[in-house]
Amino acid sequence: MAVALTKDNFAKSIESGVALVDFWAPWCGPCKMQLPIVEELAAELEGQATIAKINVDEEPELASQFGVMSIPTLILFKDGQPVDKMVGLQSKESLKTKIQNQ
Repeated sequence: MAVALTKDNFAKSIESGVALVDFWAPWCGPCKMQLPIVEELAAELEGQATIAKINVDEEPELASQFGVMSIPTLILFKDGQPVDKMVGLQSKESLKTKIQNQ
């Protein structure tokens, strides 16, 4: 299951290893298509990477901190630092490859 992040647990959740964070909102159509993909990755990559999601309506400061202008935006972090940013719907294969190449 993808971890729901807030400003309170964000830094701790991404500080070590690889983390994929999905910035989304409940009213966003493409986000509704991205979320099941993110959940599948969370199950498949358990123990290898942190897979998380941030509701931009509830956490606007995190969205603006990372320059999220449109959603879904997925940001790949390595040891707390952003290393890749993808805007729009992403395929599971593409995301999995990016995560495993870190």
